[in-house]
Amino acid sequence: MKKYLLLLSILGMIFAGDVGLQAAMKPRLAVMPFLIHRGEELGKGAPCPICKGVILRGEVVPGSQNTLTRLLQQKMESMGTFNVLPLEKVEEAFSQIERRQFELKPLRSFIHLGKTLEMDFILIGVLFRFEERIGSHIGAEKPASVGFDAHLIRLKGEKMVWIGKFDETQRPLSENLLKIGSFVRRKASWLTAEELSSVGMDEMLRRFPGLKELEEMP
Repeated sequence: MKKYLLLLSILGMIFAGDVGLQAAMKPRLAVMPFLIHRGEELGKGAPCPICKGVILRGEVVPGSQNTLTRLLQQKMESMGTFNVLPLEKVEEAFSQIERRQFELKPLRSFIHLGKTLEMDFILIGVLFRFEERIGSHIGAEKPASVGFDAHLIRLKGEKMVWIGKFDETQRPLSENLLKIGSFVRRKASWLTAEELSSVGMDEMLRRFPGLKELEEMP
C-alpha cells in the first residue's frame, strides 16, 4: 500500500511538473485596458488610432471599457494559447503611467508598457460605441449597438500580427432572413450591450490565427 501511495505521489509530481513546464513554454500575453475613441462627431465613422480602420462612433456607457477588458481577458484565458498575465497586474502598471500618454501615442505607449511587463504579446482594444438596449430580451424600443476592435502586437519586432473588429447594431430577423445563423447565435432575443459584445468577441476570435502562424509572421 505504501509503495502504491508513493507511486501515486511521484506520478502526481511528474504531472504537475509537466503542466507547469507547458505553461512556462507558452508565450506571455497582456490584455491592455480598452481605450475609448474620443474626438470625432457621434454617428460618423472614426479611424482607429491603432490600425486606422473605420468604425461608426456612438455613445459609450460609463465603465463599459472595463466590461470589454474583462470579457476579452476571460476569453483569452479560456483559449489556452497564451500564458495570460492577470488583469490586476496590467492595471497596476497601467495606472503608474500618465493616462494622456496613451491618448497621444497609444500604440507606442502600450508597446512600452508591454515590454516593461516582459510580455511576448499584447492585445490592445479600442471602443467606439457601447449603446445599451432599451427594453427587454423579448422586445426592444432601442437595440444594443456596439463597435470595437482589437489588435495583437508581437513585441519582438513590434509587429501587428492580428486585427479583430466588431461593429453591429442588433436587428430583428425580419430585416435580413439571410442572417438566420447570426440571429440564432444571439439566442433569438434582444441582447444587452454586454451580451452582444461577448457574442461579437466569440465570432471575432474564431478567426484568431494559431500560435505557430503568429510567431512565424515576418
